[in-house]
Parts: sequence; structure tokens; C-alpha cells
Amino acid sequence: MKYYIISGEASGDLHGSNLIRELHKLDAQADVRCWGGDLMQAAGATLVKHYSKLAFMGFAEVVKNLPTIFRNIKFCKQDILSFQPDVLVLIDYPGFNLRIAEWAKSKNFKVVYYISPQVWAWKENRVKKMKQYIDKMLVILPFEKEYYQTKWNWEVEYVGHPLVEVVENWDTGYVIPDTGLGVIALLPGSRKQEIAKKLPIMLKVAESFPRYRFIVGKAPGQEDDFYRPFLSSYKNVSSVRNQTYALLSQSKAALVTSGTATLETALFGVPEVVCYKSSNISYQIGKRLIKIKFISLVNLIMDKLVVKELIQNELTTENLVRELTELLSNKERQQQLQEDYKQLKNILSAGGHASANAAKSIYEFTS
Repeated sequence: MKYYIISGEASGDLHGSNLIRELHKLDAQADVRCWGGDLMQAAGATLVKHYSKLAFMGFAEVVKNLPTIFRNIKFCKQDILSFQPDVLVLIDYPGFNLRIAEWAKSKNFKVVYYISPQVWAWKENRVKKMKQYIDKMLVILPFEKEYYQTKWNWEVEYVGHPLVEVVENWDTGYVIPDTGLGVIALLPGSRKQEIAKKLPIMLKVAESFPRYRFIVGKAPGQEDDFYRPFLSSYKNVSSVRNQTYALLSQSKAALVTSGTATLETALFGVPEVVCYKSSNISYQIGKRLIKIKFISLVNLIMDKLVVKELIQNELTTENLVRELTELLSNKERQQQLQEDYKQLKNILSAGGHASANAAKSIYEFTS
């Protein structure tokens, strides 16, 4: 069968690649065309457009790049029509994918959404339309199934969280050279806008911890030249590319941008501080629209403050130094964190092997 898969971010590329591998196990004739990244391409898909050309962060940035976004949407529709897939699989990335879903349904394509838009956080009214043009919704957060059923009378399928299997199956082949100093991971995000906002603040923290080695996990979609001006002034800071899990496996603590990386860090058992900062106009708009108590997936899933969140004006070097010191020195805090992380993993593991479950659901639905 022919599968057209669209993801627009690094995390979607990761989960999409595992989904593609599972689809190939079920369907030896699978022909996959995708929007995604290097991982999806390596898994056997024909890559149409790389996510590094698609990701725009925040309201102001999206508005500024609207012409590019509309050109991408137009091209995507044309490409789908040309390919004529048996099913369209959309992975998160709602600003783009929900537009494509509505159009695709009008053209009688089967539409499956894997990894739900976070409508429980904001823009809840989108669910009314989503029910009309999404044939099957596959969710990865345990509370989402009840949310859709109870509030919207929509039967969705919980497949488990794909990150659990990714972390469990991670190959420990690469080892960061030991210099005798403890390692602190800096994960500033995958988009240029968010990296430029947060990385300079994170880097200044290194000046207060001379006995630690700070290592930046570079985003796969960004070139080394982009990072060089940020890193050049710091002697105890280095970087890795495509080795984020190796970095986390050897880290004493981490400063992490809000998003999927907060969950990855927790699954590796690494104490973390969650960082968020965007343009002021984007933040002011978002603050008025978003209705959730926390920005970190760790805290949202656990429904309590497990990891510290420093948001917008609270994200300062001074605050990061204070929180990092606490994580490194407070044994009681470390113990509680590990207990919470263990509970988090148990919750996310309850659904089973997410990628295999999702692939089976998509294959059976399309056959």
C-alpha cells in the first residue's frame, strides 16, 4: 500500500521513522512518501521536504512566515494528489497538518492522525472539526483517551508513548570521552528561533560551575556554523550532534527546552530544569490562550510539579544557577525526583509498544 506521512519537527521525525519500520514489517510492499527528516528517510521513506524548512516557533514568527507556510501547503496538496496514497498519516504538527487533513478528507483520502494536537491545552473548539475530517485518532498520552471520550464523545485509540521504546532500545555504542568532570547537558531546542532565545542564557550558567563540563546537544536540522558564535566564548562548553541520548546517559543534570526533550530527559533519569522563552508578543498571546497548569510534559502527565519550570522572564541565568545548584546538591530532592520518574515511566509503558500498535492500527484500518 501507499502511505503519505507528514511530520514537521525533530520529534515527529523520530516517531515517524519507527512507525515506518513497523509498517514495513506488516506490509512488505509499503511505499512511503513523507515530509520529515533524515530518520524517516533512513527508515525507507522518500523524503519530500525536510522539517528544518518547516518549523516556525511562536505566533509572531508564524505570521512573519505565512507566505512560506501557504506555499508549502499548496505544494503538499499537489504532491498528495500526484502520489494518490491509500492513507494519509499526520504526526502532530497541527498548524499545518489540520489544514491538510480537512482538505484530504474533502478529496476522499483516508486520514489517520498519530500523536494528537494538544487541543486540551488550547483551541479546544478545533475538536468539532477534527471529528469530521480525521477518520482515526491515535493518542500517546494516557489522559487524552478519556479527554476525547468524556468531553467530546469521540472514541480515539491510545497506543502508548513511543519515547519509552526509543529510550529502552537505545544503543549505548557511543561514549562521550571522560575528562574527570561531571557533565551537564544543555538542550536548547531544535528551531533557530528558540535556540537563539535560550542558549545564551543557558551558556552563562557554565561560568558558575567550573567543576562541571557543559555539553550542548545540537539539533540535527541546524548547521554547526549556526552554533559557533554562541559557543566560542566558553572554555568549559563543548557540543555533540546526533548523540543526545549518549549525552543524557552520562549527565548529572540538564537544562532543557520545553517539549519532547523534557520527557526524554526524565526517561533517562536525569534531574532537569525546564526552560521556555519566546518573543514577548508570542508569550503574551499564548498566556491568554493556553489553559494548562504546566508547560512540561513530565508535569502534565504526572499532574503535579515534578520538575522546575522557568518561563519567559523567569528564565534568567541567576535562576538557572540557583535551580541547578539545588539539583546537584540536594539528596532528598534527587531521591524524590527518581521516584517520580519511575512512576512516570510506568504510566507511559502501560499502553505497550506504541510504534507497533500504531502501525498495526493504520495497516488494518487501511486494508
